[in-house]
Amino acid sequence: MFLALKEMRRALVRFGLLIGAVALLAFLILFQQALRDGLLISFVGGIRNQRAPVLVYSVDAQRTLEGSVITPPLEAQIRATPGIDTVARVGQNTFTVQVEGGDDDSDAAIIGTDDPSLVRPVDLTVGRLPATPGEAVGSDTDFAVGDEVEVVATVGEPVRLTVVGVARDIQLSVSPTLFTDLATFEAATRAASPDAGDILPSALAIRPVDGTAADDLVAAINSGAPDAEALTREDAADRSPGVSQVRQSFQVIFVLYGVVIPLVTGLFFLILTLQKAGALTLLRAVGVAGGALARALLVQVAVVLAAGLAVGIALYAAITRVRVGGLALRFDAGAVALWSVLLVVLGLFSVVVSLRRVLRIDPIEATTGAAR
Repeated sequence: MFLALKEMRRALVRFGLLIGAVALLAFLILFQQALRDGLLISFVGGIRNQRAPVLVYSVDAQRTLEGSVITPPLEAQIRATPGIDTVARVGQNTFTVQVEGGDDDSDAAIIGTDDPSLVRPVDLTVGRLPATPGEAVGSDTDFAVGDEVEVVATVGEPVRLTVVGVARDIQLSVSPTLFTDLATFEAATRAASPDAGDILPSALAIRPVDGTAADDLVAAINSGAPDAEALTREDAADRSPGVSQVRQSFQVIFVLYGVVIPLVTGLFFLILTLQKAGALTLLRAVGVAGGALARALLVQVAVVLAAGLAVGIALYAAITRVRVGGLALRFDAGAVALWSVLLVVLGLFSVVVSLRRVLRIDPIEATTGAAR
């Protein structure tokens, strides 16, 4: 260990550059994962983090709330399915809104329901649940308790919503999101589209009776109502359009990073071993055991990886305190632990060639000059 640290102090710049490279790669991996998670939450957080165990769309909606329409005959078919305890109508659309005190209009997704006890965020960050028409729970990255949100009307008076509570990770379609009652949602729809006519629900939210699993109820609804597509809450989020594509794209990036880090670490120590082949051979010739040289190499690898990961994690912790565009990034301790272990294992594995070269050094080469 003394030999390893002594060499690192003498080549501080060289090892410092490698530590910086490992830190940058670790930071990029963790940042990309935080970006992916934030993007997925912004896409489908409003679905994943609400209480209804089952959601039913029209089959031609491709599992999107805004593109779904539940007609009265289809609703009757769905309600006739055995095993249903509670059914709530859900309306969803994107509106142009303005927050009181703000200067610019922006788009916001509004979700309305006739049963707020069933279709509401799982947990509130601050505030309370809506108790009267015109009150709403908003996404905590976009709204604050007490905000007055005005839905811009095409004709007539605008519809106002008062934010009485905020919740974490409830955005939908990467937009600010509000949960309110169905009557307020319908009023907002008529204000934005006066010719809307009858406003049909976008989906039905369902709670199964005690003793009936959500998966079983989903199968029963899909069997009894061919024009409906029922999904559990988790499947409705995971199978939303674009979610799997985002995951696959980032997975390719993570695999590439997993290849680059072993290559960078392994090539560095292999080149270093080749450069100091003469010194290593001389050390073997004066009686230093090959195992001691191998342990010194492993200590250097461990120090480089540990220091690089520490710097990378510190940068990751700093970046998760800010918002990137409309995305709120979260510090994920599980991801940090997983990638730290994985990168240490890959880094240690990458020096196998250098390690084998050190162990194969023949002390007699010091007298023949073969080490050069």
